[in-house]
Amino acid sequence: MKTTILSILLAVTITAAGQKYVGGDISMLTKYENAGVVYKDKNGQQVQPLTFFKEQGLNAMRVRLFVDPSLDNDKAVCQDLDYVKVLGKRIKDQGMAFLLDFHYSDTWADPAKQWTPNAWKDLSDEQLCEQIYTYTKDCLQQLKDAGAAPDFIQTGNEISYGMLWGVEGTNDNRCYTNSSSANWNRFMNLLKKAGQACREECPDAKIIIHSERTPKPNVLTDYFDRMKNASIDYDIIGLSYYPEHHGNLATLETALTSLENKNYGKDIWIVETGYSYSWSIGGEYDYTGTYPYTEEGQRQFTADLVTKLNSHSSVKGLFWWWPEDNGNKGVTNSWWNAALYNHSTGKPYAAFYELKNFNDGSTGLQSVKSADNRDSAWYSLNGQRIEGTPQAKGIYINNNQKRIVR
Repeated sequence: MKTTILSILLAVTITAAGQKYVGGDISMLTKYENAGVVYKDKNGQQVQPLTFFKEQGLNAMRVRLFVDPSLDNDKAVCQDLDYVKVLGKRIKDQGMAFLLDFHYSDTWADPAKQWTPNAWKDLSDEQLCEQIYTYTKDCLQQLKDAGAAPDFIQTGNEISYGMLWGVEGTNDNRCYTNSSSANWNRFMNLLKKAGQACREECPDAKIIIHSERTPKPNVLTDYFDRMKNASIDYDIIGLSYYPEHHGNLATLETALTSLENKNYGKDIWIVETGYSYSWSIGGEYDYTGTYPYTEEGQRQFTADLVTKLNSHSSVKGLFWWWPEDNGNKGVTNSWWNAALYNHSTGKPYAAFYELKNFNDGSTGLQSVKSADNRDSAWYSLNGQRIEGTPQAKGIYINNNQKRIVR
């Protein structure tokens, strides 16, 4: 292992509370690259996408993981563990934070679809709890061995109504505000086992619980009240916010304020967002009177979203969903019209350059004038103390200096 100083700083104090993360869910990047898709900067010069993303101020990337995506014909459902190992390592090698999004399904998991993986469909509730623990633990161990240990882990994707419902079409295990307490108990037991595996394998990683009930603050707070009452072990409230599905920025403001007023003691992240540059993505709300479906409309929405989020000190994360969609080349269909790349030119849209303003140069560190108070321990950039010398590649703090482990 070779350790070199990346940059010499004035003496610093770790202030993890100030760290902010901005990036995107780039789960399809490998597929596009393998298909020959070319990424460029705004001047038309070809770039290596992850390097370019980092140069533009992005510091974290999200990747989804399916149990057995080979059972789904959707070309965008391809992220098995081997795929995620390689892409996750690339993210870590860039010195970026890696957010792993467990879907706990063979296909898309969202509020309307939380189908149990085919290989698990005959398991009892008790067996499912053990399976989610074993599966989560094994995936994390393999990711660590591959140099792709996640820094943040979503134990489920948009699990507003529970997860692992059963075979496609079943209603028995869904969790609504007025549904059986047995359903909620089942759901909480699954979350606890998933979280236990995360703490055991990746003790420095932060756990995210993800809901998309942004337009319904009473449902949202009821949901996280239940998490609190069940003593669910997690660190971050993750939200989806798509204006076409969830409403205007005032709706988001209400959701954020409602969560903050509950004093859960958790940071809040927008783990999915997006807005179209061309035509509707099929939601219930029309926001085009304020933000037209044009490149400029998308840019203005992004700028206003960043301003809104920066006004909330509790909001520490912002991730655009599928920003890398760029020139389909038979990889996917064209239904997603909220990417940050022009399919014709390969250049980023103007909204791409607005994202960095959320981070605004925040490193999670504050300079001080004296270098007398040195600390020989190693810390991750989010302020977590590391036992011994770090083995994984990345950027760390040691003796009040930023260091890179290669």
